[in-house]
Amino acid sequence: MSDEVADALAEGRGVVALESTIISHGLDSGHSAEVARRIEAQVRAGGAVPATIAVADGAVRVGLDDGLLERVATESGVVKASIRDLSPVLAGGGLGATTVASTSLLAWRAGIRVFATGGLGGVHRNAGETWDESADLPALASAPTTVVCAGVKSILDVRATLERLETLSVAVLGYRTRSFPGFYVRESGYDVPWTVDDPDQVAEIMRMRDRLGLRQALVVANPISEDAEMDRRLHDETLSDALEAMAAAGASGKDVTPFLLAYFHEHTRGTSLRSNVQLVLANAELAGRIAHAHARTASTPR
Repeated sequence: MSDEVADALAEGRGVVALESTIISHGLDSGHSAEVARRIEAQVRAGGAVPATIAVADGAVRVGLDDGLLERVATESGVVKASIRDLSPVLAGGGLGATTVASTSLLAWRAGIRVFATGGLGGVHRNAGETWDESADLPALASAPTTVVCAGVKSILDVRATLERLETLSVAVLGYRTRSFPGFYVRESGYDVPWTVDDPDQVAEIMRMRDRLGLRQALVVANPISEDAEMDRRLHDETLSDALEAMAAAGASGKDVTPFLLAYFHEHTRGTSLRSNVQLVLANAELAGRIAHAHARTASTPR
């Protein structure tokens, strides 16, 4: 753990965990380190300390220095390390980038309560035949972090994912919205069960969940801003083409999401990439505000 993160936790200040897969697998490697620092800056703008998490040289790293962040962003062969992959990567001394699932687990183990990401994984299309479901979902059912996201990735089966979250007792809050966000687009076509309007409300819900002893994650769904949202027609046409291309390529399992996101990035002439960056930056800033509000609330006796 970096000194800055350790000091912030010891002093009861807000800390926000950040995944590293977005650096290694989600963005253009030529710019991903720069974007990662922008994401960390947004957490600071929200009043909290950023803690990007990765696995390197036989240890979990909570809070990356510039050198390690650059390695995660640019080195070839960085493992996309979900929970099942952590032990082999650690034992082998390799370099691993954490996913939503593994970041949630490691953040909770480190004592970090808030986590910012882009979009959640979920139930894949045609999961009734393939049984393809992201490891994010069971992880969220067992790691009591507050996850700020732009909904689930629109390439997935959003309805089935919301059903699974309900079954797993993972609470979902819409941040200033009654519609569940669709990652690149503001609305997925499905409603959220609860709406909150400011970070203090989220902090109070977190406090109540602690009193109840709940062990599931709390999802705060923050829609992409109107000016960063993809054109809906472009989104829908690209998604249809991407699904056809994926079937033709035979991509399956953990390769599905990277394949579809890469297709979006390539065939929208950078539009989806710009949307991706903007939504992550917005989530990081909101997560910083929530972490700050929770730290302040936690220090106030009642």
